[in-house]
Amino acid sequence: MGLTKSQYDAVMRVYDKRRISNHHIEEEHRRIAYEAVPELQELDRAVANSAAKRVRQLLSPMDAHAAGGAAVPFRDLLRKMAGGMDPAEKRRKLLREHSFPEDYLDPVYTCSLCHDTGLVGQKRCSCFDREVISLFYTQSNLAGVLENENFQTLDMSFYPEDLKHPKTGKSSRQIMEAAVASCRQFADNYKSGKQSDCLLLTGRPGVGKTFLTHCIAKELIDNGHSVIYYSAGELFDKLARSRFAKAQDGEEDITDDEYLSGCDLLIIDDLGTEMVNSFVGSALFQLLNSRISRGLGMVISTNLSVQELSRTYSERISSRILESFTLVEAFGSDIRVQKRLRQ
Repeated sequence: MGLTKSQYDAVMRVYDKRRISNHHIEEEHRRIAYEAVPELQELDRAVANSAAKRVRQLLSPMDAHAAGGAAVPFRDLLRKMAGGMDPAEKRRKLLREHSFPEDYLDPVYTCSLCHDTGLVGQKRCSCFDREVISLFYTQSNLAGVLENENFQTLDMSFYPEDLKHPKTGKSSRQIMEAAVASCRQFADNYKSGKQSDCLLLTGRPGVGKTFLTHCIAKELIDNGHSVIYYSAGELFDKLARSRFAKAQDGEEDITDDEYLSGCDLLIIDDLGTEMVNSFVGSALFQLLNSRISRGLGMVISTNLSVQELSRTYSERISSRILESFTLVEAFGSDIRVQKRLRQ
């Protein structure tokens, strides 16, 4: 579960806010309990004063000798101060007697395992992993979408047996079952070294390519991989604004190179629908070259055929894609039209 420095800092800010919020809850609990049971405040103040005094004695042998009680075990002093009881037990007893939960003045933690530090010993807590995945969903640009578009909600009834591919003679159902299997395999084996981690989805508009990219994204995010999704037009517009306008607000842009070149998987949807110019060609090649050379995956969907890709982009872009990407074809009739007809 690799994190960039910015991502790690974002997760740790969640823990900072959590600790501050829980501290406010603790303070409110103390205020309420102290007002209802003044003896509780007296007990806690006495314990704090005794602890401070003992620390001073330990740090200054002269103070300890003058006090004449440094040899008395600190636990015994506390018990004597609490009427012969352990102070913690005395606190619980007072809370019970006044109809408060026994743990009402205990520290408040959102996670009882790591006490809101994100670590259990030297290892990341399970709650840290959940926060990372939540961050990945937020940064993916797909939060919410993936609840409805994933492998579990895929409806194969949109791909009939009687619709045949004009070149292969295979049915839409056969082709899409193979495409779905390839996408599942891609997600299951991602970063395993068993396959290319770059996938090119081709097919006419409306046949489910975007849906399949969402399926892959959900599987990878749920398994702790950082995924960023952009439509091609949106991506290159953001890159152009970022690089030419130099965003005056100073806020971090998710199209920063740290994200685009560093996330585990970059999805570019509908490549070829953007306005292709020299900037787009240069930016696309830089992304391809940077990610492929670093062994980072990409999923690209496009309405263009392989031949059309070669004509639309430079030879070095098309050859880089054809050399490094696994090709998966989607085939069928427009699902949007089918949905309207069904309604």
